[in-house]
Amino acid sequence: MSSRERILGRVRRALADVPADEGPYEEAVPRDYLREHGQRTTEETVELLAENLVDYRAVVHRCDAEELPLLVMRLLAERGSQEVLVPPGLPPEWLSAADPVRVHDRVADTAQRLDRVDSVVTGCAVAVAETGTIVLDGSPDQGRRRISLVPDHHICVVRVPDQVVSSVPQALERLDPTRPLTWISGPSATSDIELDRVEGVHGPRTLEVILLG
Repeated sequence: MSSRERILGRVRRALADVPADEGPYEEAVPRDYLREHGQRTTEETVELLAENLVDYRAVVHRCDAEELPLLVMRLLAERGSQEVLVPPGLPPEWLSAADPVRVHDRVADTAQRLDRVDSVVTGCAVAVAETGTIVLDGSPDQGRRRISLVPDHHICVVRVPDQVVSSVPQALERLDPTRPLTWISGPSATSDIELDRVEGVHGPRTLEVILLG
């Protein structure tokens, strides 16, 4: 008997006592999650997002659409970035004032090549105020998962208030579970048994979030 046959046999035995008329999983499991802790105005929700982003050691900036190109240029210049990685659908005006060489993600690019890129600029799918979390879903302005995980400096633009929600359940309502979701709460960090924090181990060492609106 093969491993596949043994596994399928266990599944059949586990399902043997399940009534034939039992509802599908989506109906059987209650989905009455608490969607929001208290009532907040739009401004309060955005403020909470900014506070929690800072708590996670992200750097938060605010600007409008007119100021955005100059802000991105300044952040890249302060970083000394010579190359910036851009997803295929990033609005071109976001980098219209920036000088670094634009590197477009290609299938042939290796992790070593991406590691030589100084910065990456992306949009986002949704931002969760209560957890200070940015979610990317691989849309054209965000690109494939690897481009936000390899470079050491990530600039993420969040459109407010359209992309800001209060809670994780509200975020899940907006997201497609079949897409490659990346949940980002601050710069990549880990700690050892002595609780010595090290940043940049499995993602960007520096996360800068621009609240655009």
